[in-house]
Amino acid sequence: MTRTLDDHGREKTAERLLKSSANKFYDPEVDIDWNAPLDEGKPFQLEHRSSLYGTHLWDRLSEEQRLELGRHELASIASNGIFFEVLLMQLLLKEVYNSDPTTRHVQYALAEIADECRHSTMFARSVERVGAPAYGPVKIVHRLGKLLQFIGYGPALYGSILVAEEILDRIQRESMADENIQPLVRMVNRIHVLEEARHVTFAREEVTRGMAKLSKAELLYQRWLIAVVSFAITRSLINPRVYAAVGLSPREAWETAMNNPHWHETLRWSGERIMAFLDEAGLVGQPGTYWWRKSFLLGAR
Repeated sequence: MTRTLDDHGREKTAERLLKSSANKFYDPEVDIDWNAPLDEGKPFQLEHRSSLYGTHLWDRLSEEQRLELGRHELASIASNGIFFEVLLMQLLLKEVYNSDPTTRHVQYALAEIADECRHSTMFARSVERVGAPAYGPVKIVHRLGKLLQFIGYGPALYGSILVAEEILDRIQRESMADENIQPLVRMVNRIHVLEEARHVTFAREEVTRGMAKLSKAELLYQRWLIAVVSFAITRSLINPRVYAAVGLSPREAWETAMNNPHWHETLRWSGERIMAFLDEAGLVGQPGTYWWRKSFLLGAR
């Protein structure tokens, strides 16, 4: 098989990422002390990143209720992280299934799948350890996720995964740097952030290569697809059921959160780096603009 110059660049990147994976990776079963007691009174997330921060419902909560809400919001984000990781693994397995396994590109895809398996297990253990349910996405998003492997392909699919990963990455980076946050949460965040850096490099290059091959008609579909999937991602992070844990009406609290400018700003802030990249790549625009705005990821432009 004759390899193109584009294939050569892809292989060089994959070779470098494979070496990085071999030199530095974590095993959460070994590197995290799952039996260590939680620090009583320490928060599970930064208060100003709560979906209800700054609202009348937040003002009604006691300090204990705010800590408990943080515990459950963390569990919702982590269990949705598992959902996103599984979708990513499906995408990568399709790539492996249809490609030459002797290439470094496919071999790195397999290495990334191994990483994501460990991350999913780590997130599951963390949810279990903090003592909250694995909320995951709401039922409609869970069902629609099954369609992604059929309707999703090309740069929009890699771009959608980047949206999920980089939103989590920015929230986790901020959290892991704060010594007031639960040590268990900080360690989980640190492992995920360090290993996801390789995955982001891989996906960004796939987006760039894929965009160079699109026709004008195909570009419109790719823009629509990534915007809709990104809308589902941001709306899935907090499952409405978390609010019942602190005695709030899930429906009222959810509507309050979705109209909360502080939460909108958290989402915009968490996605600003990936949005800049996707915009430059050409994936942000009509006919997806409506869904980008509804996702709270698109600022004034």
